[in-house]
Amino acid sequence: MTPSGLTYEDKPWLAQLTAAQRAPVSPPETLLHAFRAAACEVPERTALAYFDGRLTYAETDALSDAVAAHLAGRGLRHGDRVAVMLQNTPHYVLALLGAWKAGGTVVPVNPMYKEGEVAHVLADAEVSALVCSDLAWESRLRATAQGTGVHTVLTACERDLQTRDDARVLDFARCAPAPDATDLLAAARSGAPAPAGREVTGADIALISYTSGTSGAPKGAMNTHANISFNAERQRVGSGLPEGSTVFALAPLFHITGMVAQLSGCLANKGTLALAYRFEAGVVLDAFLEHRPAFTVGPSTAFMALAAHPDVTREHFSSFRHISSGGAPLPPALVDEFRAAFGPYIGNGYGLTECTAPCASVPPGRQAPVDPASGTLAVGVPGPDTLVRILDEAGSPVPLTEQGEIAVRGPQVVPGYWRRPEASAAAMPDGELRTGDIGFMDEDGWLYVVDRKKDMINAAGFKVWPREVEDVLYAHPAVREAAVVGVPHAYRGETVKAYVSLRGGAEAAPEELSAYCAERLAAYKYPREVEILAELPKTTSGKILRRELRSRPGDA
Repeated sequence: MTPSGLTYEDKPWLAQLTAAQRAPVSPPETLLHAFRAAACEVPERTALAYFDGRLTYAETDALSDAVAAHLAGRGLRHGDRVAVMLQNTPHYVLALLGAWKAGGTVVPVNPMYKEGEVAHVLADAEVSALVCSDLAWESRLRATAQGTGVHTVLTACERDLQTRDDARVLDFARCAPAPDATDLLAAARSGAPAPAGREVTGADIALISYTSGTSGAPKGAMNTHANISFNAERQRVGSGLPEGSTVFALAPLFHITGMVAQLSGCLANKGTLALAYRFEAGVVLDAFLEHRPAFTVGPSTAFMALAAHPDVTREHFSSFRHISSGGAPLPPALVDEFRAAFGPYIGNGYGLTECTAPCASVPPGRQAPVDPASGTLAVGVPGPDTLVRILDEAGSPVPLTEQGEIAVRGPQVVPGYWRRPEASAAAMPDGELRTGDIGFMDEDGWLYVVDRKKDMINAAGFKVWPREVEDVLYAHPAVREAAVVGVPHAYRGETVKAYVSLRGGAEAAPEELSAYCAERLAAYKYPREVEILAELPKTTSGKILRRELRSRPGDA
């Protein structure tokens, strides 16, 4: 307890919220219920905008019905897993809704994943159906899926559903559907009705979202339909956007932030989701002028790139009512410089896959304070239904203003990890998520994240577990020891650096080791820097000391 007498249970952050933001919400049982309601109420409103392509709510509903019929016809049962590995295109939304309408659980997969990473997800989630680009299927995923339980494959040409073919992002040739896969659009345009008897409930698992665990092996957080519907409704109410507003998908839809704060919040508001394949600053700026979005969310690095583009003007941001940032540290200087140059204030946010994206954010109309001692920008305040506490090593709450581990309890917290009861019990004792992040809360309820309890690296909003990179390095014949750490980077916030020692008589250049990892890991995971040492620092028991490597001269 602090001198003010307040505790976390008093929820001091409620004072930062408006009456509307504090009011109880009654979300639909699932986002699918919200979408179907929108398709009935505003059937001709644009649901998805993709360059010059448009799909109305009625069209999106009918197309996803047919995708569901195809999946069910191929043997997909209620609860079976459907992996979706696509960029930000309408195909992603059709696959997502279609899988849910068939009673399936969606497994989002990062398109940057290499074969080994995809193989782990397909095997661990016991995936039955895979939706991917036709190019990815032809080039690498066909071989990856062999020997797994995948029995149904839908492929998409991401040049479809638009005619602009912007070479800045759509920089690949059109590919014909493979003979051992079905074209997603062909299935969607069949006109088949959605299968009967496949209704999902709030308790059903909507997503298995893979995140790195303490062992380094990615594990799947089970986001229920109720988790998603709750956060989508809180997003709708808290943002204050007029019904039908356009949301630009800056964050990738395969990431929980893009899935919930953009796609789900937009559909809950009967809005238009504007898509542009993947992030490219010039393409995004053009899309802002064309679609006039009211809201977007993305990592701080994306806003840095937009602000640095030679053609950017204040007009590009004149339609926005609210902009949020999450996934990577947001420097206070960027917030100030962006507002001075372009007008909007970038509101910080904080969340994890295990709490279905946001569990704290800066309410529209508010400005986050900066901690005078550390210069850290507050990540926001929790919602009225969420309890955030700061705990000591024993799991007891520390007083307000003191540092400890951030813990979250609320309707957005997942019930656990896919088929990992021990990991679930450790991370979510009694349903309270222990985030592994170190932070504190001031007496006004503002939450600050100051460090990570574990060794996770945050590279431009993407999480990298060092053990996964180290395992790849250890497979190189010249490597004797390896340790991977995050080091400061002006653009990414952090970048991956590897320290290695070599086997006796072996030779390997740093560039060779970096390239070796790049062939086996997603682009954000492989070490951009490699330093070769004669010996790595260790404890007396032989454990490598990452903290000493992080504090080496030149890495601070």
